[in-house]
Amino acid sequence: MDTNIDLKGRRVLITGASRGIGAAIARIMAACGARILINHLRDETHARTLAAELLQQYQTEALVYDADIAVPQEVAGLFRLADEQWGGIDVLVNNAGCETVDHAVDLALEDWDKVFNVNLRGAFICAQAAGRRMMAQKSGVILNISSIHDKVPRKGLIHYCSAKAGLNMMTKCLALELAAHHVRVVAVSPGAVQTEMNKDEIEKFGREKFNGWIPAGRIGVVDDVAWTCAFLASDKAAYLTATEIYIDGGYKESTIPYDPRPNK
Repeated sequence: MDTNIDLKGRRVLITGASRGIGAAIARIMAACGARILINHLRDETHARTLAAELLQQYQTEALVYDADIAVPQEVAGLFRLADEQWGGIDVLVNNAGCETVDHAVDLALEDWDKVFNVNLRGAFICAQAAGRRMMAQKSGVILNISSIHDKVPRKGLIHYCSAKAGLNMMTKCLALELAAHHVRVVAVSPGAVQTEMNKDEIEKFGREKFNGWIPAGRIGVVDDVAWTCAFLASDKAAYLTATEIYIDGGYKESTIPYDPRPNK
């Protein structure tokens, strides 16, 4: 029995892949044999560096494309590259996202629109383009990177939380419509995960405080998310669709910061 995750030859498009969780997904899927299309937004240097790393370390083909996923014309160019180079895609990872922090009553509509345009509208535009191609080839996987804040409200992030909640319902609706065409759609919802961009913020806030809140006892790392995505993209997850996978060390369920039971 094959016990490894095999993505050999799979054509994988990852949005927002130049850094952070997206880059980790690219590395892990490349290690499993996939070809990677790195979408980025005005981050050419990091994207090209990552592509070179994937080629050198895993001998896998890595393409790079600058596109704002909230703009249909730019998404069309992204998928056109996949069509021209690969003849389509097998896996879409909707990872690109953004947020701002504002009190709900002070939140500018421009910021509401920006967050929804990327986190929900953009994800739909990409999923629609991928879905058409996957229906034609009668196979494919769409992974929508969401957040525990699709269920857990957070002060200052009403637009982000609402968009992620919408993304999870979009996942279920897409999955129902595409299942007959052998296309799976799954939402992946990380909790507190350290990246190079938020490391200093975590330290400033207090790593031990975070660790104490999380039942697993630690903040997540990007590979926790990436390995889960690799599994979900593989044939080993063939019966998983229309669902949400929470990668949070139990954080979402830990609402009371004390345990009144005696230690044993």
